[in-house]
Amino acid sequence: MKKIILASAIALVSASPAFAASGNSSTATGSATATIVEPIVLTHTPGASLGFGRFTTGTGGSVTVSAAGVGSIGGDVAFVPGSSNSADAFTVTGDTGRAFSIATTGGNVSAGATNIAFTTSASAANGTLSGAGTASFTVGGTLTLAGTEAAGAYTGSYSATVTYN
Repeated sequence: MKKIILASAIALVSASPAFAASGNSSTATGSATATIVEPIVLTHTPGASLGFGRFTTGTGGSVTVSAAGVGSIGGDVAFVPGSSNSADAFTVTGDTGRAFSIATTGGNVSAGATNIAFTTSASAANGTLSGAGTASFTVGGTLTLAGTEAAGAYTGSYSATVTYN
C-alpha cells in the first residue's frame, strides 16, 4: 500500500500543470508613425541662361558673370559694344519650410570641335523653402579663354542639383 501511495504521489507531482510565475511576461501595443514630404523639384527658368556676352579674346583671359548677372573681364579679353551678360535662374519646389543645399558643376561651351571650359557658382550654397514651398536661386560663372578660340557662337550646358538637408 505504501508503494501505491508513493506511486500516486509521484504521478500527481509529475502530472501537475506548470504554472508561470506572476510577472514573468507582459504584452503591450506600440505605435508607429510615418510622414511623407513633398519631393524636392528643381526647374530651370524658361528663357534664362548663363550669358557670357560678346567679346574678343586677344591673347586670352576670362569672362566672369556674377550670380547677379554682372559681367567683368580679365586678361586680354574685351567686351564689344552692345554686349550683355546674364545669370542663369532656377526655381525649387518642395516641402514647406525645409532647408536644402545647392550644388552646380562646371561645363563647356562648344562650337564645332572647339570647347571652352567654364566654372559656375550659385547665388547661395543653401536655401529654405518658403511657406508656399518655393525658392529660387541664380547661377553665375567664369569662362576661361586661351586666346586661340575661333570666332563664332558657342553653346553648352552644366548641371545644378538641390538636396534636402
